[in-house]
Amino acid sequence: MLLDLILVFVSILILVICVLVGVAFLTLLERKVLGYIQIRKGPNKVGFIGLIQPFSDAIKLFTKEQTFPYMSNFNLYYFSPMMNLFLALILWICMPFFSMNISFNLSILYFLSISSLSVYTVMLAGWSSNSNYSLLGSLRAVAQTISYEVSLALILMSFLYLILSLNILDLMKYQKYIWFIVLMLPLCFMWLVSSLAETNRTPFDFAEGESELVSGFNVEYSSGGFAMIFLAEYASILFMSFMCCMLFMGGDLMSFNFFMKIGFFSFLWIWVRGTLPRYRYDKLMYLAWKGYLPISLNYLLLFLSMKIFIFILLT
Repeated sequence: MLLDLILVFVSILILVICVLVGVAFLTLLERKVLGYIQIRKGPNKVGFIGLIQPFSDAIKLFTKEQTFPYMSNFNLYYFSPMMNLFLALILWICMPFFSMNISFNLSILYFLSISSLSVYTVMLAGWSSNSNYSLLGSLRAVAQTISYEVSLALILMSFLYLILSLNILDLMKYQKYIWFIVLMLPLCFMWLVSSLAETNRTPFDFAEGESELVSGFNVEYSSGGFAMIFLAEYASILFMSFMCCMLFMGGDLMSFNFFMKIGFFSFLWIWVRGTLPRYRYDKLMYLAWKGYLPISLNYLLLFLSMKIFIFILLT
């Protein structure tokens, strides 16, 4: 029993380290891709074609002087970025392992629970900074995340009705012969857009509206605190890319193609950032409540009725 626990702990540790390395190179990929979109080179000085740039950035950020606002709520101000990164990393525990790491049966429920907790860290980070700009940024982020969590959960339920399970691994079994993107194309696009909104990325990055909020909820953070918020954001982008692969792109964990697909979805996140302008805030809310919510509910009823119909036919 003790040996099993040690092995599980070691597996989680390796997973977290791999995620952090992946995040480091995702930031490099983003800077390179955005550079080429804007017809410039991007980082190319540190190491061969800029490969060591993320590590030099990390050293620079974590060794910088930590500043804090005098009137801030000091404990919460320090605690929020750490909690944000912690939640983004423990989210990865529900990733299925064939070695049965912690491939538990309610992994999708775990994903929904942990991803909704990250709202609190953003809210507390904005509030504890004791700055009007950061408070406004955090309020925007909370409203946006809560709104899109509703549509995200409803879209997810349509997939769950098809597999009748809460285990991420079962998504792979049901897509052996046909991917879900073929069966439910509109829902897949809706999931992708909702994921963009959920991870606070362009064109929905209202929490970090530089034009009106200086830098949003993280405006008072510097050095390590800023780096942790940054790492958490990119870890959640990687995780949402992984979920996209599992939900509607076959989810073939054992093949190399799976990682190519994750890379493609991460690239899509960056491509959208380099291409699309920021959306208007009221339109974002209308899209969630008047667009995605009714459509996802209708799809949910459709798949539920299909399941009931098949069940009646079989019995």
